[in-house]
Formats: sequence, C-alpha cells, structure tokens
Amino acid sequence: MKPQSPLSEQIIYLVDDDEALRDSLVWLLESQGFKVEAFASAEAFLRVWRPEFNGCLLLDVRMPGMSGLELHERLRAHYCTLPVIFITGHGDVPMAVAALKKGAVDFIEKPFNDAELLRIVNQCLANEQESRARRRQDAEVSRRLDQLTQREREVLDLIIVGKLNKQIADVLGISIKTVEVHRARVMEKMAAQSLAELVQNVMAIEGSRQA
Repeated sequence: MKPQSPLSEQIIYLVDDDEALRDSLVWLLESQGFKVEAFASAEAFLRVWRPEFNGCLLLDVRMPGMSGLELHERLRAHYCTLPVIFITGHGDVPMAVAALKKGAVDFIEKPFNDAELLRIVNQCLANEQESRARRRQDAEVSRRLDQLTQREREVLDLIIVGKLNKQIADVLGISIKTVEVHRARVMEKMAAQSLAELVQNVMAIEGSRQA
C-alpha cells in the first residue's frame, strides 16, 4: 500500500487480492496521470478509509475474507460518497448488476479493455468532482439559511412560492417597505445575485433535506 496522499486530491483506490492485476492496473492508471493507492484486501482499505476521501473506488467482487460486495455494503452504511466501480469475472456479472441497484456506478469484466476502463474511470472522476462541488454548495447554502432571522425566513418562504412584496406584506401583517428591507437582507445573506439564483439554491437544498 502506498502512503496516503492529501485528501483534497482525487485518488483511485484500487482493492484487489490479485497482485499481478493490481500491479498492472496501477501501472496503467499512473501512466495516464492518475493518482492510485492499492490495497490487497477489503479489510486493509476499510482500516484507512475516511469520509473525506475523494476520487473513486475500483473494487474486485470476489476476494478472500471480506468480499467487494460486503465492503460496498459497509461503506454505504457509513454514507461513503466514493463512487464504486466493480471489477468482475464472467460469473460475477449478476452480482455486479445487483450492486448497481445499490448505488455502484459501473462494472468492468475481466479481461477488460484498457481504453474502456480508462473511459469509465475518467467519467466516474468527473461525476464525483461535480457531485462534490454540489455538496459543498449545498452545505454553504444550508449554512447561510441557518443565519437568517425568523422573519427573514418567513419572507424567504413566501418569495419561494412566488408571492409579490404586497402579498408578503399582507400575509405577515407588515408594511411593503419592511418587506423590501427583509428581502434585501435575505438576498445579501444568501449571496444571491438574482431572484432566480436564490430560488434555485434554496429549492435544491430543501430537496436534498427531504430526500
């Protein structure tokens, strides 16, 4: 196993008990500029895994001890966000398909085509980066929402459902001028450049909270 790299980097975590295959995959991936950390067992990876890991997990289905499927289940139980690509033998395809239904991203079948593997890994890393950026944005929007006063949140909720300033004033029993002041503060605290941006950001975070 290689020493841990900075957690801010995208790293391909490879877990496979086949030493020859591990070495071959590490060489292939590193030759394309990827950072790779290889593990000979699911248990070895689980010992060092941290929720902050970025990148993706390239995981063999069948291994002595804890299988790749069991590791996937363990990681899911701990809300791991690393996308998982399974490495399968021909007879393991049904299991890999079942894993897809439980959140795995894709699988590659041995013997696999190098170009296809690289395509899947590239797409997986791009999606993970986008997903991570979206989670960061949602966390920031959530933090800003928590900074609103109760009255500002009431005004925001009415803005979200499309109420005009006069309608908000009538609902809350306050003046239109007061609504305008609260509305301006909401826009400032939420760092929104437009009403559309404000609505989109809040709707996105509210949707994720309900999911």
